[in-house]
Amino acid sequence: MRMSMGRVGRHLLGMATIALVAAGITLATGGAAFAEVGQPEPWEWHLQASGSPVMDNIVWFHNFLSVLIILITLFVLALLVIVVMKFNAKANPVPSRTTHNTLIEVVWTLVPVLILVGIAVPSFRLLFLELDVPKADLTVKATGKQWYWSYAYPDNGKFEFDSLMAQDKQPRLLGVDNEMVVPVNKVIRVQVTGADVIHAFALPAFGVKIDAIPGRLNETWFKATKTGMFYGQCSELCGKDHAFMPIAIRVVNDQEFASWVESAKKKYASGGTSTFASAAGPTQ
Repeated sequence: MRMSMGRVGRHLLGMATIALVAAGITLATGGAAFAEVGQPEPWEWHLQASGSPVMDNIVWFHNFLSVLIILITLFVLALLVIVVMKFNAKANPVPSRTTHNTLIEVVWTLVPVLILVGIAVPSFRLLFLELDVPKADLTVKATGKQWYWSYAYPDNGKFEFDSLMAQDKQPRLLGVDNEMVVPVNKVIRVQVTGADVIHAFALPAFGVKIDAIPGRLNETWFKATKTGMFYGQCSELCGKDHAFMPIAIRVVNDQEFASWVESAKKKYASGGTSTFASAAGPTQ
């Protein structure tokens, strides 16, 4: 039994609806399930798993927009199918000559405005959360150089060390010889600057990305909610080795951090530009 054009259209619309809804559910709920905390995954198409309150909000906003986009897409698709099936020349040989419809004009003006307001409110809240640095428990200064990072701890003895990509460490292009070490569940203020050209300090799992500009001190913050290793990269085209200046942050508990600080104070007491932090871990 052959289906009419209207039934075919409704059937195709139903199949498209199911596919898009399934994709939306997967995007909203399944993204973080497959990602290892703190680093990218092969063929990753979703956001990295969150490791901070800011990233929690970014993930929520991303999923909210994804659902909204899917609903708008389905609505527009439904309108297109209706127009094609109901108002073609064969089904509607005598077209309507209606030129104005006050209700439709009001609706298609107000609905987009309400949608934009619904997007703007959480967007502004997220921007405020990212830019308003709360009272910090620890300050770390990150200086971008060609092509590595230097970290200083002004609150803990003002020692400083360099962090360069390690060829023999995994993950590839992300492992470093000396990680930044911070305590878990503490507000970390990161002061960022550049020593030569513009770099960018970016940690996807923490929702952090800020430019490191020579002669200017920018600042951002994060509060790691999980222990472990978290990786990022310079995200500004800064020269030939731009792809080889990763950022590695080791998040530890308070006792391990205190032990690491005492060890670092002794190790870097002499200062100098050639001193490096221990890559063995915070307790060594």
